[in-house]
Amino acid sequence: MATVRKATTHWKGSLMEGDGTVTLESSGVGTYDVSWPSRAEQANGKTSPEELIAAAHSSCYSMALSHGLAQAGTPPQQVDTSAEVTFKPGTGITGIHLTVRAVVPGLEADAFAEAAETAKKNCPVSQALAAVEITLDAALA
Repeated sequence: MATVRKATTHWKGSLMEGDGTVTLESSGVGTYDVSWPSRAEQANGKTSPEELIAAAHSSCYSMALSHGLAQAGTPPQQVDTSAEVTFKPGTGITGIHLTVRAVVPGLEADAFAEAAETAKKNCPVSQALAAVEITLDAALA
């Protein structure tokens, strides 16, 4: 069964001078301020599409890696993933860098690296973002 998640953005004004809010409708966990300067310059307490993509990617990747490790008989105790989405005004998103550290008892570094690459390839968010280069730094903690 497919699921649908919804977020809504309300924007006022032009791109450069305007601002808005993005509301995470499905979860109801919050409404966050957005603006062009928070996207192209400093965050200054506001979010951006790229930060929201980074949140989606890091959580999806962690889930994919955790599942793959468990399916292989080596469930992780802990997986910590960060995603850095690079945005260049006038060009767009130019790359995503994932960094993952995990505690996986009984797993060798080579097997972990293979599982980490497989998760990068198979994570649904990675697949959706395949138009940009996704790099990975994976290590056992």
